[in-house]
Amino acid sequence: MTITLPAELATLVRAELEQGAYASGTDIVHEALRQRYKAKKLQELNEALDIGIADLDAGRSSPLDQAFQDIRRAIAAK
Repeated sequence: MTITLPAELATLVRAELEQGAYASGTDIVHEALRQRYKAKKLQELNEALDIGIADLDAGRSSPLDQAFQDIRRAIAAK
């Protein structure tokens, strides 16, 4: 696969390579993709937490032992 970068990004890549931060342009692309994936997963986690906190604030929760009992009952009923 060949990737063409705008001049500004190509300059950034060259600077990173000259500083010895990365061994190759491929390493930079790998790291950028890993960081993007990580950021996406973190955003998804934060959104799930926001939903959970909103549920708690709205009183849509139950004690943990009750939740486990409900799960066990649902599994046993299958």
